[in-house]
Parts: sequence; C-alpha cells; structure tokens
Amino acid sequence: MNIRLEQPQDYREIENLTREAFWNVYRPGCTEHYVLNQYRTNPDFIPELDFVMEEDNRIIGHVMFSKAEIMLDNGISFPSWTFGPISIHPDYKRKGYGLELLQHALEKAKEMGIGLIQMEGNIEFYKHAGFDLASKMNIHYHAEQRESEVPYFLAQELIPGYWDNREGTYCPPKGYFVADENPEAFEAYEATFSKKEKEFQEGQLPQFCQSCGMPLTKNEDCGTNADGSINYDYCKYCYAEGKFLQECTMDDMIEHCSQFVDEVNKQMPKPMTKEEYKQMMRGFFPMLKRWRR
Repeated sequence: MNIRLEQPQDYREIENLTREAFWNVYRPGCTEHYVLNQYRTNPDFIPELDFVMEEDNRIIGHVMFSKAEIMLDNGISFPSWTFGPISIHPDYKRKGYGLELLQHALEKAKEMGIGLIQMEGNIEFYKHAGFDLASKMNIHYHAEQRESEVPYFLAQELIPGYWDNREGTYCPPKGYFVADENPEAFEAYEATFSKKEKEFQEGQLPQFCQSCGMPLTKNEDCGTNADGSINYDYCKYCYAEGKFLQECTMDDMIEHCSQFVDEVNKQMPKPMTKEEYKQMMRGFFPMLKRWRR
C-alpha cells in the first residue's frame, strides 16, 4: 500500500473513483466527483493535502482538503479547515483503508499547522479518527438551530488549544456548492460518465426541497423534470414538469411556509413561535439551491 500526492494524470481516474464511492450514499446520486473536478483550481484547495492511496499499482482511495472559516459570535471570521470528498473504491471499503488514508492526511495537516477540522459525515466511522460532534465544541451548523446536536456535523481540534472554547457558526466553503450553482455545467459533466440510477437509501443524510425546505424521504415526495423523470432537488409542491409551480421571492416562500410551524414543531425538541420559525428560515433558505446567490 502506498499513499502519495495526486498527479494530473490521475484526475479522471480519481473522479470516476469518487463517483463510484459516493453514488447514492449520502443522497440520491452524487456531486462529489464534480466538486473535486472544479476544486483543484479553487484558491481554498490545499494541494499539499491532496492524497491518493494505491494498492497493487491501482488507485483505490483519495482525499482532498480545503480552507474554511467559522463565523464567531462576535462577527469575526476564524480560520479553520475541512476535508472531502474522501473516497475508497467499493471493492476496498470496510477494510481499514479509509481510516488509514485519513489518519495519514490528518497527521500531515497537523504538521502544516492546521489546528481545527470540521466536516459532515457519519460519526460511527469518523470517531475512530478522533472526530466528535461539533456541537460539543460550540461550533454550530449553518443549516440547523443553534441548540441542535447535529449528528452529522463533526469536528476535531488537531492542535490543542487552537479553538480555545470560542463559539461560532460554520458554513461549508462555497466551492462545495458548485454543482448547485452551475447545474447545466454539472449535467454536461455527468453525461460524460456511464449512466447510473439515483435512489433514496437508508442511511443517507437528510434531504430537503431546495425551494421550501420540506424533507424529501422517498420518490413520491419529489418533483418531476420536463421529461417526467424524478427531480431530487425539489418537492412535488414546488416543482413539476421541469418548472416551478409558484413564481415568488424567498420572503414570499418563508411567509408561506410559516403557516406550517405547528407541523414542524412535532419534530423539534423545543417548540418555536411562528416568528422564531421565520427567523430560522431566513438563516436556512439562502443556502437552498433556488435562493442561493
């Protein structure tokens, strides 16, 4: 087994590996391979932490890192870092390769002076690499209520004392949303790969309508494209036959959704007033695909 830095001649092979590794894992389909394709020219990309893993002269794994930031409660931007996608070929999963690759990369990151990592992922895997719930460190996730213990938002202090009991809110770097911001370019890129079927699967991250925030858990919740195929970005109440069913502003949508606060409160640990729900949506909705600027 060998771990080395990625080279340009590896790019397409690693993007295909990433697609195979992530397809239907966290959401129906995946965009991680396109994120990687676009990120290599992003100023947040860290080439010194762009590693591939080889076994028997075959690339079986890859991980990349990015600069990030946490917005402190006092309004100051605090430097931090994140990583992903991290990919292991399906034939080599659950054999310890992913953990070994990640531990190698984290050690190199620490040597570079990187003090804090946060990311979205499965705590049952990443706890073995030293990660814990970010909420325990008072790092909040942009798309969740501040008091929520977000089970998929994780963090690790690589250099003791770097975070120093601060409090703030994390939003993933803009580069991770490239597929949402450039859907036509993503679809054209995706078309260069062999066709695969998207589907909901147990264990995926929560999926939300990218217009109204409604949870999407099955095909029947989803809207449709112009050709009648399922659109996994939007719910059936917002999108059908390739177009939005209501022409409205984000504020209009927030006002419309606020009438369902009693239904939302059934899923919340602490009930919200209608105004509190509106305020939460004002923080969440700008990150949805339809409203992102």
